[in-house]
This record gives sequence, C-alpha cells and structure tokens, in this order.
Amino acid sequence: MSQLPSDDRPAVGLRERKKAKTRAAIQQHALRLFGEQGYNATTVEQIAEAAEVSPSTFFRYFPTKEDVVLYDAFDPVLVEAFRAQPAELSPIQALREAMWAVLAELPAEELALQRERDVLIRSVPELRARMLDEFGRNMELLAEIVAERVGRRADELAVRTLAGAVIGVGISAWYTAGDHATTDDYLALMDAGLAHLEAGLPL
Repeated sequence: MSQLPSDDRPAVGLRERKKAKTRAAIQQHALRLFGEQGYNATTVEQIAEAAEVSPSTFFRYFPTKEDVVLYDAFDPVLVEAFRAQPAELSPIQALREAMWAVLAELPAEELALQRERDVLIRSVPELRARMLDEFGRNMELLAEIVAERVGRRADELAVRTLAGAVIGVGISAWYTAGDHATTDDYLALMDAGLAHLEAGLPL
C-alpha cells in the first residue's frame, strides 16, 4: 500500500481527531438524555438533534442505540498502554500496569462518564445482555495482543484460555462491584482479581 505524502499526514490525523470528537459528543449527549428521559423514552433522532448531527451521521458512528452506550473509547488506549509495558512483564502483569497507567491519565469528567455508562448498562436489561457480548469481543481482542506479546498465535488454546480467564476476572469484578461502585472501585477489584489469577486462584 502506498504511503501518503508527508504533508498530507497531519490532515489524516486531524480527520481522525474530528471523528473522535464527534463520536464523543454523540455519546455524551446520549448519556445526558438517557439520564433525563430514560433509555427507552429517548430516540436516536433526539440524540442526533442534541449533538447537532443527522440521524444518518449517528448511525455512521453507532450502528444501534445500544452501541452508543456500550462504546468504550479507552479500549484502544488500554491496548497501546499494554503494548508499551516492559517485555519482562508477564501478560497479566502488563495488563495490571496498563490499567493503572490509563486510569492515572483520565480526567474527572471522563471518570464520571464511565460511571454513567456503567449505571445505565446495569439498569437496562438489553444493555446488560449486550455487555456479555462485549466481554466476548474483548476476549478476542485480548487474545490478539497477548499472542503478539508472547510470540504465539491468537487462536491457540493456551492463549485463548488466558484471555478467557482475564475476561472472567472482569465479569466477576463487574458483578462484585455492584450498582453503586465507582470506576476506582471496579478497577481495584479487577486488579485484585488479576493478582489472584496470577497466584493460581488459591482459595
């Protein structure tokens, strides 16, 4: 594939930043409206109007109304933080370090947004069901970056087993945190669960 001329690269970066800004604005307005009106009472048209985009633009960023809640902007940030960890760390150690590195960079308003998402997901049955699908998608993503780190294939049983165990920790932490936990509470539980996994799951 041919590379863009060097003077075009900033434009590509600007375009991606604009897309990320639009996606974030749509999600922020959606969460605000869901809080004010309720999830089921809020339409895509209302969200689009509040975000000053067309409904068709909404659907370019989010295929469904559920997706506007489930989208997590920090997945790619966490992936890059994981890749940046020292090679001598085990995959679980690297993940624990990456989680706290990303958390340390999050401003208070972003933490509040994550909290709003979590409360909404827990309160709406269809979102809770879709969240389990998201855990499955995250397992595949985790298998890919773990395989990359250890020089194995993502479809190997050992790699998928590790990825599945980590996602199991995430599900356990999510349910243990309950309806009133903060993002810090969830991450502390996640970190403790990963430490327990790394220790061999002693009881």
